[in-house]
Amino acid sequence: MAGEVSVTIVGNLADDPELRYTQGGVAVVSVRVGSTPRTLNRSTNEWVDGETVWVRCTAWREAAENVAQSLTKGTRVVVTGRLKAPSAYQSAQGEARASLELEIDEIGPSLRYATASITRRSREGGPAQVESPWGEAKASASTADAWANPATQAVDEAPF
Repeated sequence: MAGEVSVTIVGNLADDPELRYTQGGVAVVSVRVGSTPRTLNRSTNEWVDGETVWVRCTAWREAAENVAQSLTKGTRVVVTGRLKAPSAYQSAQGEARASLELEIDEIGPSLRYATASITRRSREGGPAQVESPWGEAKASASTADAWANPATQAVDEAPF
């Protein structure tokens, strides 16, 4: 939407994703991502950690279920989403605070220091569908490798 601020953050999950369902049965997941800036102190030649920024991130529907199934506490993630207006609150010690909130568009593990294995979910729960460039949908012979059989029959006529 126009006017929304889109941002990307890189950080670590503070907790395991918290998956819940609304009364209407819609999945929603909430995760806290912490990002700590690190700078090199040239005089001591040591790395110095800055203050950690905590961002509450929320995903909905299938993305929420995928996050809950795939990510765990401590995982380094890359999150892109729409920044929401900060909400003000008072801490247990009486301090005034504000929390940043991000509505997740995309989230995944950072591959800078780790590897990941991707499993694509089908939309209807059946075999994965592979679309040809001409708009025809056909069931994949192998869900593990959708490109295993790119052509099933020869065409004698020009395609146009």
